[in-house]
Amino acid sequence: EADAGEYTCDTGDQQTTAAVLVKALPVLFKHWLKNEEVEEGRTAVLHCELTKPNAPVEWRKGDVVLQPSDKYEIRQEGTRVELFIYDAEAQDA
Repeated sequence: EADAGEYTCDTGDQQTTAAVLVKALPVLFKHWLKNEEVEEGRTAVLHCELTKPNAPVEWRKGDVVLQPSDKYEIRQEGTRVELFIYDAEAQDA
């Protein structure tokens, strides 16, 4: 998108101009989330992979948006996105 704009080729005697539009591709899942089973007190890890690096993502449990805390750690490196659920309890299911 930063490359969008008007470009000109100039010979000195003549010039020609064209507009370049950059169409953003949608962010898709390359690898989807999989069900996870974890023992109580352990750490559950959910991960998926996107088609675009560093795309904005939001993790939710039901309708509640999860925020980083002692319970939840959110990691994102390139196209890989992970959610760590520490000290898993029955209500985390």
